[in-house]
Amino acid sequence: MEFEDLKRAPHSLEAEQSILGSLIVDYRCMEDLAAILRPEHFYVEKYGRIYSEILEMYMTSAQIDFVTVLNRVVAAGIYEETEAKQLLYDMASAVPSTKNAAAYARIVAEKYNLRRLIGICDEITEACYAQNDEVQNILDMAESKIFEIRDQQSNTAMVELKTALLESFDRVSKIAQDRATYAGLQTSFRDLDRVLSGFGKSDLILLAARPGLGKTSLALNIAQNVGLQGKTVAIFSLEMSNEQLANRLLSSHSGVDNKKFRTGELTANEWVRLGQSSSVLARTHVYLDDTPDMTVAQMKAKLRRLPALDLIIVDYMQLMSSGTRTASRQEAVSEISRSMKMMAKEFNVPVLCLSQLSRASEKREGDKRPLPSDLRESGSIEQDADAIMFLYNDAIYNKETANPNKMELIIAKNRHGPTETVYLAWNNTLTKFSNYKAKKDAVPLPDEAPPV
Repeated sequence: MEFEDLKRAPHSLEAEQSILGSLIVDYRCMEDLAAILRPEHFYVEKYGRIYSEILEMYMTSAQIDFVTVLNRVVAAGIYEETEAKQLLYDMASAVPSTKNAAAYARIVAEKYNLRRLIGICDEITEACYAQNDEVQNILDMAESKIFEIRDQQSNTAMVELKTALLESFDRVSKIAQDRATYAGLQTSFRDLDRVLSGFGKSDLILLAARPGLGKTSLALNIAQNVGLQGKTVAIFSLEMSNEQLANRLLSSHSGVDNKKFRTGELTANEWVRLGQSSSVLARTHVYLDDTPDMTVAQMKAKLRRLPALDLIIVDYMQLMSSGTRTASRQEAVSEISRSMKMMAKEFNVPVLCLSQLSRASEKREGDKRPLPSDLRESGSIEQDADAIMFLYNDAIYNKETANPNKMELIIAKNRHGPTETVYLAWNNTLTKFSNYKAKKDAVPLPDEAPPV
């Protein structure tokens, strides 16, 4: 490595050498280092390789001392024996104190992040000079990469059980005293809220259905209901435009036929209702984003700009990009699913993610109700999700169904409680779901539109 290169990039040779020297003197230092330091954090590539060899020895419970490390370094071809012997001896002799190994590791990790920032700045500079992309895309790329460094820096310490128990008891006490504030996020669909106890913070909730059954409409109805509670909702739609989403929300709230938004043939009363609903919805904190082919990293970058956040909705998973090269689409969707769950935990809010179903349920004989295995390109979705819900309308397969407006919401997975099928009323004209009202010998109708 050239001296000029060492002079330019942020690094600490003393800290890197002290880490390796500490491990040679007392291998138990690795207990603290393994949670902080990775081989790629070292600026001197050969030092990183030595650390990797010692880490492997530690993981396999091999004896670690001057002689065994020397043997591994030479066998791996990192240094010749004479040079390795002198280098390792100097490192071990120069260690100020093995008790400070974790502090040395933090120095090395910080220098590594500084070098990454410099690399990102170089990428941003190059993209700006090239002028081959829109400015907003460059800004999103820059923000995403910088926050990626911050995400990887987070390292939660282990918590003793008694501490977790105290926190759990405190939360239950708060829920008992003020359910509205501390319980799960209420969707205003009473049976759904009863089974799930609301959407829990950091939960990944999956809503799936065959095309045309209304999963987007249900997600928008939930967003509207939560927004009207004064909560902040972020909706990422990779399929519909912001204008289409706004039209649906307005139609659902005002009770005006969605088709009339395309023809403009509204009555005087309908114009009044539209104006009143617009005024009400405009006061909510619902944010829309219709950027196509978005990655989770890009979503997180945009979410960080919001002043508050209570619910994230993504429509839908299979249209997202993983942002990395993968061998198959199933692997990509699995990576997206894991990233969505991590996003829910990071922002500590529920994420409602929509998903497509395969045609497997339609090919089955008899009962056509979907199963978790019907999730398209499912991968690890079933494992990552805290709750899985399926929309099903028996009228599609059974023309003699007495209640075509009665939709089943099948809660097929509930990590926090029982599974159950609840019912919703569907109004196709308004693309609206509402609480199901069972009436003897009558077709159930949706609840009336909320007052404006």
